[in-house]
This record gives sequence, C-alpha cells and structure tokens, in this order.
Amino acid sequence: MGAPKPVSNADVTHSIFAPGAGLAELDERAREIFRRIVESYLETGEPVGSRTLSKGGLPLSPASIRNTMQDLTQLGLLGAPHVSAGRLPTHAGLRLFVDGLLEVGDVAEAERRDIEARLRAHGRNYEDALNEASAILSGLAGGAGVVVTPIRDAGVTHVEFVPLSGERTLAIMVFDDGTVENRLIRRPMGVTPSALQEASNFLNARMRGRTLAEAKIDLKNELERARRELDDTAARLVEDGLAAWGGGEGDERALIVRGRANLLEDREAIEDLERVRSLFEDLEQKEQLIQLLDGVREGEGVRIFIGAETRLFSLSGSAVIAAPYMTGTQRVVGAIGVIGPARLNYARVIPLVDYTARVLGQVMNA
Repeated sequence: MGAPKPVSNADVTHSIFAPGAGLAELDERAREIFRRIVESYLETGEPVGSRTLSKGGLPLSPASIRNTMQDLTQLGLLGAPHVSAGRLPTHAGLRLFVDGLLEVGDVAEAERRDIEARLRAHGRNYEDALNEASAILSGLAGGAGVVVTPIRDAGVTHVEFVPLSGERTLAIMVFDDGTVENRLIRRPMGVTPSALQEASNFLNARMRGRTLAEAKIDLKNELERARRELDDTAARLVEDGLAAWGGGEGDERALIVRGRANLLEDREAIEDLERVRSLFEDLEQKEQLIQLLDGVREGEGVRIFIGAETRLFSLSGSAVIAAPYMTGTQRVVGAIGVIGPARLNYARVIPLVDYTARVLGQVMNA
C-alpha cells in the first residue's frame, strides 16, 4: 500500500485492458477515472456520474467517461445502485484501490502525543489501557474501536498481591516471556498483610511454570478444598485475582468494543438502517470477532478486510482495519482495530490503527 505507480504513455491502448492482472489490466485513463470515483465515494458516500467527473477537471467528454465506467463495471470494480444513478466501487474495487492506489497518510504529531498521553496515563493498569485504546480509535477513526485481550500462553513465574491506598489491591502476575500483567481489584474487608502473603504463596506454589489457562482450570477445584487451610480473606483474594486476570480462551477472553454510536452518524448508514442493524448484530458475535482478530496475530502490520472477505461481515458489507500488538520480545499477544462501513477513511485509519497498536504494546510492557 504505497503511492500509485507511475503510468507511461506506452501503457495507454485503445482499450482499458493491458496485459497482466489487477491494476495492470487498466490503462492510464481507466486508472484515473477509477481513482477519482473511489476517492469521491470515500469522501461523500454518493454514486459518481460521468458529468461530475467531466466537470471536476477530467479532460474527457462525458461519453468517453461513461464508456470507461462501463468497462470498469464489467470488470467488477464498479456497480450501480440504480439504473439511472452513477457508479460506486464494489468491495473488489475497494480492495484493488487499497492495495494499489491508496496513498496512506501519517499520524499528526499532536495526535501522536495525545495517543501516548492517554495510554500512558493509566500506568500499569492493563485493563484500563486496553479500554482506552479502543476508545481512542473509535474517537479518532470514526468507527467502532475493538480490542481483543491476549492469549497468555507463557508460563507464570511469580504472583503477588500488593496493598494500595483505600480499598484497592494490585494483583501482579509475571510470565516467563518477560511480560507483566497488573490488575486492580477491590481488597476484601478486614484483609491483613499476612492474608495478602498467604494468597500470594498459595498461587505461586500452584501456578509457577504453568500457563494461566492451565492453572485456572485446576485451581477452581483445588480452591474449594483449600478453603479449610486458607484464611477467608486470602481465599477471596485468590478468587478475585483469578477472575481479574485474563488469558483464557473463548468466553474467558474479553472483547472490548467502543463507539457503536459512531456508526449511526454516517449519512449513508442512516439511509441504510438494515445494513447498520446487521453490523450491530455482527458486533455481538463475540466468538467470531475474536477469531477474526486472532487471525491478525498471525501476520505482520495492518490487515484490512472488506465486506465478503470475511464471513462475519458479508451481509453488512463492513470493513475491518486491524493490527497486532506485541510484547517487548516482539511476540504478538493480541489485536486492535476499527470496524465501520466499507467507505472508511483508509488513508487516515490505517496509520492510526498501526500507531495505536505499537504504543499499546510499549505501554503494556513498560
């Protein structure tokens, strides 16, 4: 996804077709018309007609533009919502544009500072940082911000409960890959320093060297038997700590979605409430969304899914722009992204998602 490739006069033929695949099939005229239609659609959401392009500075007659638009339609890159309307890019056309013609912008310095400040403001509170990342993307990108909490497949090396002011306790878990997960939990009434130490010792003895997912399964049963040995407040701390720490599979992993209301602010979306309703239903499919975002973990950099490229969003015709976030050892642990209509501002959202994911990784490993 870089700047458009230059097209020489030798590429121009009597037809829009040229040898090759994708953009190579389009001559210079067809590329320019296609680019202008897509850019106009992404900005306005409206179909684009030949007269609009002719008046917009394209040095061609409306008839010549219409002929090329018809060719692009036959290629499956453009579609017509109505018989007499102009043309819109299809999902295949948007994919071709994103992969070959999109000029990605950069995150403004002021926005960089704002993203860093908002994420770092939560200190070592892991859960709040994830929530803030989702809120940042929904606010800046204009869609719904989504974050999936990571799978913890590293072994546990240390567990500790640290008392804080008021009724709060910091639950700390250190993993053998060097990552640290911190959660704030409410301290049970009457807890003593010895109860905190007892709860820490109990978990260290049973979790060290095992993954969190493995340990949580066995500890649920063992905790019932251990209640006779543990102080009541220590047992409560163990239960609260296990409930607060993430890292499981399926239902135990959190999917954070912020900014659903943004999806109703788009004029095109308001005119197509059925599509929005379908998208809202998609956002409730937690398991499928987590599977989609987990797929992002397997690649590098930003991934883009448009419409029917994902089974989940095939009916709503929505787009997903997502990127992995990593540990300090460059191990991918989760994903963050934006979901919205297919006409998302790709040039702006792609760098925002990428930068937020990188800062989130830094904050979580500080």
